[in-house]
Amino acid sequence: MRRVNESVRQVLAEALPELKDPRIGLVTVTGVDTAPDLRHAVVFVSVLGSEKKRRATMLGLEAAHGVLQSRLGRQLRMKRTPQLSFEYDQSVERGVRMSQLIDQLAPEDDADE
Repeated sequence: MRRVNESVRQVLAEALPELKDPRIGLVTVTGVDTAPDLRHAVVFVSVLGSEKKRRATMLGLEAAHGVLQSRLGRQLRMKRTPQLSFEYDQSVERGVRMSQLIDQLAPEDDADE
């Protein structure tokens, strides 16, 4: 399943920049979780920008799921093409927040020395 997930992630990552929907901003596919029966796949994405931009991008991705599914079917030739659903991946946002917190603490440590 890891190979299937990585293959799906790679095809989608290549396809997303080619979408013409103006709602879709700068998107990174961070992971894919495909069901063992290949009927469904949850695609985790990170979106650069504001909350409003993120919501618009998620709507654009949901609207484009048919185009993306057909591309998956053509490129991967699996026995089933999974139904795609998109979820916002908060791990990148959390990582940035943790880095900011660490950076805020670092100058205080340097001042004590």
